Amino acid sequence: MFSPFERKVALRYLFSSKKEGFVSFFAIFSFLGIALGVATLIIVMSVMNGFRANLLTAIIGMRGHVLVMQKNQPIESTNTTLMHTIHEESIESAYPMIEKQSIISFRGQTKGVMLQGIEPSAFSKREPLRKSIDHESLKNFKNDGVLLGSRLAMELGIRTGDRFSMITPEGNQTAFGTIPRQKSFRVAGIFHYGMHIYDKSFIFMPLDTAQNLYKMGDKVTHIDIFLKDVLQASLVAQNLSKQLNDKYLVLDWKHQDQAIFHTVEVERNVMLLILTLLIIIAGFNITSSLIMMVKDKTRAIGILKTFGATQKQITHIFVSIGLIIGFVGTFLGVGLGSIFVIHIENIQHFIEYLIQTELFSAEAYFLSKLPAVLSIKDILFACTISTSLSLLASFFPARRAGSLNPVEALKE
Repeated sequence: MFSPFERKVALRYLFSSKKEGFVSFFAIFSFLGIALGVATLIIVMSVMNGFRANLLTAIIGMRGHVLVMQKNQPIESTNTTLMHTIHEESIESAYPMIEKQSIISFRGQTKGVMLQGIEPSAFSKREPLRKSIDHESLKNFKNDGVLLGSRLAMELGIRTGDRFSMITPEGNQTAFGTIPRQKSFRVAGIFHYGMHIYDKSFIFMPLDTAQNLYKMGDKVTHIDIFLKDVLQASLVAQNLSKQLNDKYLVLDWKHQDQAIFHTVEVERNVMLLILTLLIIIAGFNITSSLIMMVKDKTRAIGILKTFGATQKQITHIFVSIGLIIGFVGTFLGVGLGSIFVIHIENIQHFIEYLIQTELFSAEAYFLSKLPAVLSIKDILFACTISTSLSLLASFFPARRAGSLNPVEALKE
């Protein structure tokens, strides 16, 4: 695209300003602008990717891929028609489940919690959750033995083996009105799932124990369905909805926590827009720097034209300067951004140590650590944006340089 002559002159203009061997001030400033813009874009997109991926893994690991519930009333777990419909070829397994809000009381402290009553065998399908529970705790998960989230246990000061009370909103009817039902349970184990909302507010209880607590007999609130291929969840949910009557509501994992995923996607797109604007601003810096260079090199341009350099060659010289700045800045930005992402946890801990403040709050961001996933697609996007903007930014000053009158230029 550019001739050896054009490249040689471009490099001479760029790297030999007033002091031979030193990169000119404007070049350093332009390089840094592009590099920081690209690095920031890669870092933020990687964090958003990691956040979404961890959130997705956490949610799928805690719930089934498809959820079936009956509108306004519990489901008969012995409903043979329903269970026959659910056991189609693409479905690996289905488990009855109870999910209800309750209150936990321990030594005068009370907290609202989400209680899940599940069969012990259901943990085998919730692989991330099962890994967060030790073997002894799973062994004791029976009768009145329940599992508590680590943050919930820490806030209440509960340890494995302690007993506490569960208070249900559905109370016993007496002559004096409804009295909340209260029952004592034993902590069989404590799990640390790594997602704040679950570690702080979830309790797991054996299904038959939960049915007894809520006096539900053999009824359940949901059927938790696990698929052979999680990506087929939407299709399976649609098929089940068509086969079941209007009494049932069928949700895939995307719709169970749709608001969270939608919020993450919106935040990612907004950050992408803001950081792209940052690179655009760096592009304007290239434009202003090249305009200053054209003004500084006006006499030199006149000499080149006098010796036979064409308007096209002069234009190419300054376009190539802009592209060199763009390529070098992009390369530095990709390297800086990638190193930052790879060591993001160490950098986070170091900054927190310096300022003595928590940067990534689990309460605000659901997850207990700062995630980051480096994506080739995001790197290519950042490279394309930065080099394209560098080319556009250099076009106007390059055209201006090419259109200079050599006679007028030599008078400068």
